[in-house]
Amino acid sequence: MNGKLAPGLIKTGILMAGITALFLVLGFLIAGLAGVLIALGITVGMNAYTYWNSDKLALGWHRARVVTPASAPALHAMIADLSNAADLPMPGVYVIDNDQPNAFATGRDPNHAAVAVTTGLMQMLSEEELAGVMAHELAHIKHRDTLIMTVTATIAGAIAMVAQYAFLFRGRNGVAGFAAALIATFVAPIAAMLIQMMISRTREYAADRAGGEICGNPLWLAAALEKISAAAPQIPMQTAEDHPASAHLFIHNPLTGGGLDNFFSTHPKAENRIAALSRQAEEMRRFDRLASDRAWAAPKSRVQF
Repeated sequence: MNGKLAPGLIKTGILMAGITALFLVLGFLIAGLAGVLIALGITVGMNAYTYWNSDKLALGWHRARVVTPASAPALHAMIADLSNAADLPMPGVYVIDNDQPNAFATGRDPNHAAVAVTTGLMQMLSEEELAGVMAHELAHIKHRDTLIMTVTATIAGAIAMVAQYAFLFRGRNGVAGFAAALIATFVAPIAAMLIQMMISRTREYAADRAGGEICGNPLWLAAALEKISAAAPQIPMQTAEDHPASAHLFIHNPLTGGGLDNFFSTHPKAENRIAALSRQAEEMRRFDRLASDRAWAAPKSRVQF
C-alpha cells in the first residue's frame, strides 16, 4: 500500500478503536460490568455481520437498485473505464431514486464493492463532472475506506439507539445513576458523531486527491463538488434522514437540517476541498510542463547514413 496513506490509516485505526471503546463505556454507564460484557458481545457481533454484509446494509438503507450495462450503458462504461484506470475490479453499480445529487461507495474490499449514485446526480452533472465523482468513490474502494465507514456508521447508529433507552435501563440509583444516564443519553451520541466526523474528514481529502489522479483532471471533481454543495442542502433525502449515521458514506453530507447537523458535519467544507483540488490540478499542470520541457531538451538521436 502507498506509504503516503499510512499516517491517515493509523489515525483512522485509532478513531475506530475509540468509537468501539465508547460503546463499551456506554454499556458500563447503563449496566456496569454486565453492560460492558453485553456491549462487547454486541460490538463483536455487529462487526462480524457488517464485515460480510456492509454493502447490503448501506444499499438497503438507501433503497438502491442495481442497474445493468443494458439499463445504464453510459454509466457502466464510465465506471468500467475508471476502474481500469484505478486498477480495480468492476464494482456493482446502483442507482438511488432521489433528486438530491449525491453518491457513495460501499463493500468490504475491492472484490466485493459497489457504487451508488442518485438520479439527481446523473441529471445535474456533466459527463466529466460525473466521472470526477465516480473516481472519488473508486478511490474510497481502493483505499478500503468503504468497510471502515460502514462499520463506523453501524456502531454509531447502535450508540444512538442504545442511548435513547439509557434512562430506562440504567443500573445505578440516586444522583450517580442519574448522572450516568445523562452522560449515556447525551454525551455518548455526540462523541460518536465527533469520531465519525474525524474519520470521514480524514478519508475524504485522501479520496479527493486520488480521485483527481484516477480521472486525470481534479477540476472535474471540483466543479462537481461546487454544484453538489449548492444543491444538496436544498433537496431532502429521506433515507439519509432515517439513517443519519450513514451520512459520512456520501461524497457530500446528505442531511438537510441546520444547527448541529452543520456543526457536526462529517465532511470537510466544500470550498476547502475545491481549493485543494485546484492546487492539485496546478501541481499536475506544472509536472506536465516540466516533463514536456525535459523531453524537448533531451538530446535527439542523429540519423546515421
